[in-house]
Amino acid sequence: MNSPSATHKAFLPKGFRLTLVLCIIVLAVSGFAQMPIFRRYHIADVPGLAWTDDFYFTSLLHYLAATVFLLLAGYVAGRYMAVWRSGHALTASGALRAGLYALLSATGLIHVLGNSRIAALDSLPAMLVVMGHLASVMLLGLVSL
Repeated sequence: MNSPSATHKAFLPKGFRLTLVLCIIVLAVSGFAQMPIFRRYHIADVPGLAWTDDFYFTSLLHYLAATVFLLLAGYVAGRYMAVWRSGHALTASGALRAGLYALLSATGLIHVLGNSRIAALDSLPAMLVVMGHLASVMLLGLVSL
């Protein structure tokens, strides 16, 4: 009989899962690069890592990785709702992580809209969205451990 983790992995091809993991890694690195921590702690001084101090590059990289992540996450969510839900219930941990990913995605999208000319946010709501985005990243990291 297959173990639960073995049957779970059968749902998504290995390349899909690898792409998702690499996308999350790029999102984490480029997201933290938006803060000046790479310069402050001299990580950007390491040969080959000077790009971590380029705000515009890391911002573009974060937006591109977020687009890929949203496409992959949307596929998984749609697939779960259409096919997997009938035979496989989410665990409490899975539901919590899915909710945190949804919160992370929502705050990220609000942040992008708040930075646009379409729906610019005042400073307090913008700060609350950014703090909510960072808090959801930290909570997701803690829950995932």
